[in-house]
Amino acid sequence: MPEKAKRTLPEGLRYFPDFIDRAGQEQLVASIREIVAEAPLFVPAMPGTGKEMSVRMTNCGPLGWVTDKERGYRYQPTHPVTGKPWSPIPAMLLDIWNRVAGSDKQPEACLVNFYDDSARMGLHQDRDEKDLEAPVVSISLGNACHFRIGGTNRKDPTMSMKLTSGDVFVIGGAGRLCFHGVDRIYPSTSTLLKNGGRINLTLRRVNP
Repeated sequence: MPEKAKRTLPEGLRYFPDFIDRAGQEQLVASIREIVAEAPLFVPAMPGTGKEMSVRMTNCGPLGWVTDKERGYRYQPTHPVTGKPWSPIPAMLLDIWNRVAGSDKQPEACLVNFYDDSARMGLHQDRDEKDLEAPVVSISLGNACHFRIGGTNRKDPTMSMKLTSGDVFVIGGAGRLCFHGVDRIYPSTSTLLKNGGRINLTLRRVNP
């Protein structure tokens, strides 16, 4: 990413392009496959309406983020379908957190979102955590995406950028509650995932 573009990011947001090399990406995908075998992907639904999101997801760590029509957005220690505890966060993800997060607190949840080539994620804030001092660390794997980030108010101007496989993006500090989303996936921009699509991993600290 050009130096000029880096300077335009809202305060507290940091971008690390190509942070994870191809071998590391492949190692992460292998770890995710093991996680999904224990905690299968499920389709989250919007509170109230029950409208299904276009991503499929699972989690690892002591806590996992889930949502459904009846109980809404929340963190819980068990998978909503199997009832089993989530798998531990892989050591490689903890190492990435320690290198980029700038926080002495460890993550308690890692959301695993799988985007097929038609999926998207509307502008939203990550604000279901009780601890908003620690950042959210986002890791991109697979096909590139059109990522949009704005300010802390929904109507603030937004900027767009292309996140590619191996990129890491940190949302923290004064920008911890910036609105952000994924407008589209760019098919066939990576050979990492055999059947295409994009995996996004977001590491979060939930409790103070």
